[in-house]
Amino acid sequence: MVETTEFRSGRYELHGDIEDASSFEHVSTVQSVDSGWRAAFAHNFDYDVAIVGLGYVGLPTSLAFRASGNRVLGLDLSVDRLRVIKEERADLVDGDRQRLSDALRDPEYEITTDLSQLSRAAAVVVCVPTPVDLYLVPDLQMLRGACANVVDHAVAGQLLMLTSTSYVGSTHDLLTAPLAARGLVAGRDVYIAFSPERINPGDQAYAHEDVARVVGGETPSCCATAVRLVSECTNNVHPVTSVGTAEMTKLVENTFRAVNIALANEFADICTTLGLGVMEVIEAAATKPYGFMAFTPGPGVGGHCIPCDPHYLLWQLRRERLNAPIIEQTMNAIAARPGRVVERARRVLSDRNMSVSGSRILVVGLSYKPDVQDLRESPALEILESLHAAGSTVGYFDPLFEYITAPDGTVMAGEADPVAFEADLVILHTKHSTVDLQWLADAPIVLDTTYRLKDLPNTIQI
Repeated sequence: MVETTEFRSGRYELHGDIEDASSFEHVSTVQSVDSGWRAAFAHNFDYDVAIVGLGYVGLPTSLAFRASGNRVLGLDLSVDRLRVIKEERADLVDGDRQRLSDALRDPEYEITTDLSQLSRAAAVVVCVPTPVDLYLVPDLQMLRGACANVVDHAVAGQLLMLTSTSYVGSTHDLLTAPLAARGLVAGRDVYIAFSPERINPGDQAYAHEDVARVVGGETPSCCATAVRLVSECTNNVHPVTSVGTAEMTKLVENTFRAVNIALANEFADICTTLGLGVMEVIEAAATKPYGFMAFTPGPGVGGHCIPCDPHYLLWQLRRERLNAPIIEQTMNAIAARPGRVVERARRVLSDRNMSVSGSRILVVGLSYKPDVQDLRESPALEILESLHAAGSTVGYFDPLFEYITAPDGTVMAGEADPVAFEADLVILHTKHSTVDLQWLADAPIVLDTTYRLKDLPNTIQI
């Protein structure tokens, strides 16, 4: 069999049996591969693909595979998470909400906590969080646990693929080597690959199918097999020559973003000192059609990508005794940003003969980005905790969160009426598009960490 697909920079061809390593010709970007995943690989399995971890990445991924006609098994150890999914309360963009509603009525879409079912799927895709701990050291507990379960239940003929961001070599350490110890060799008995996730929570501008995916395999046949699977849920696949290259790709993507956000924050501070509007400066610079990409300042970064992923690289480089001063300084600056917000609040109050201690401070918007119900690594949590420790009476207003659990375990309820809180200082942390903020015009002082408020005389920026 010969399958040929034309694309921008060349051709992608599969000659004969895909299990033959010589059949894969590496090229730049594959578009619209007619993969026939079920016919080629899944006819002996009950499910075409199993997704391990049904969080912000795994759930949309499972829905994308189901939308392309695959039999999908979703696995998550959290009974509470499965309940949220079954009740259709998961935080999803509108398109995925409809997909979830459709999937829950489809007998070929199942979700479970039973990991023994993994052996029934032709492909197993791991989508679990890879956070850092309080000391900014990679926390691999969830990834190691998920991979150990995948290894324990793996059977010959399966494709086993990681998507979770991790250090270079993690696919080999957590899948390839332990599977080989079981007698399942990559490229001979099983297929092993890495394809970094590219989910942007809350972003409806880019459909899952329209975002290119990078794929690297342990062998050429592993890569070709993974390309076939990934082509089921995206129109663009970019195969690379090794698993390590794919792993490093994700680290480069998010480190690039971290460096530029830190630079934008630094320019914001510079512009404040010089009496300039940083957003006007950035918007002006962005009129250049080449050589510039606009990044905007803020109170810090959140999610499990930018504040975490570069630390996986730095952690690995310490073992190699290799310094990366730009990345190190970037991550130090990012970690310090919420503290700078608190210090700015101190100065603003001090200029009005007030102290942080005893003042009433309201934080508006808690999620780490607009329009998502996601508190992962949100700077707002550190800001609230620091202000409380300094003696402030703190509250928050965010209709997306009825209550939150602070890092110290304290449960905190949100303010239903921000005006009734009678704040001495309002800190705008996240500006949701659906939340009315006209009342800010009557607040005594507004510290705008988003740099998005305009024409309010009572507004101060970091």
